[in-house]
Amino acid sequence: MRLAIRHSTSYAFASPVAHGLQRLRLIPKATHGQTILDWRMEYEGAKEELVYEDEHVNTVALVSVDEGTQKVVVTCRGMVDTEDNAGVIGWHSGHLPLWAFLGQTDRTRPGPAMKKLVEQARADADQTIEQLHALSQVILDQVAYRTQESKVTTTGEEAVAGGVGVCQDHTHIFCGAARALGVPARYVSGYLMMDDRIEQEATHAWAEAHVDGLGWVGFDISNGISPDARYVRVATGRDYDEAAPVTGISYGAGEETLNVDLAVEQQQVEQ
Repeated sequence: MRLAIRHSTSYAFASPVAHGLQRLRLIPKATHGQTILDWRMEYEGAKEELVYEDEHVNTVALVSVDEGTQKVVVTCRGMVDTEDNAGVIGWHSGHLPLWAFLGQTDRTRPGPAMKKLVEQARADADQTIEQLHALSQVILDQVAYRTQESKVTTTGEEAVAGGVGVCQDHTHIFCGAARALGVPARYVSGYLMMDDRIEQEATHAWAEAHVDGLGWVGFDISNGISPDARYVRVATGRDYDEAAPVTGISYGAGEETLNVDLAVEQQQVEQ
């Protein structure tokens, strides 16, 4: 499937910025089942200083915010070819060893509520892949997808206790619970083309677990499926902090307002 993507992120600051740096993970991965045909990034109110590869083999652009600006706009445009491999990415590669994805983070660490989900998934199936599918389903059953009920700082344990969350929360819960089952797991940020629209509400998040004999396998908990050709992988990490599209610091900016404009559209491929 050929997907055309346009992604614009704008920040409006209450006061002129004295100094700012942004770390952008907005360049899709060239990986199994995914080919990047074209990808361009444009900046307003900022300039690119450095592009490097982090420990998760994410391509990261470091940009500086222009002194005195009150608005920064980052626009990405590109074309990506994808395949439907039933969510299977394949063998582990990268700079971090596989055991690093067994370690919990503050966002994924299970408490009493998450541990109950782990025990339920363990009781529902014997094989690892079956346990992971059972885990995905029990998370969706017990943590309803609902926007504006959680925060960007919400942990997986807090989302389970509250019974509501979004894709970020579902992914943190899955990663923490899978690790508690002894399965390496990681957070994925990227794009999903919804079938009923071109304009998307936001970027998407899902999980990948490393299964013996298959390698990394994707689980979109919020939609109850394994990723298919409609998904574009951009960045991975142990949790949101390591795969976030945009992180950074700014001084003298005051309150910040964020706006995201995202469109993902299938393109015809000439034979």
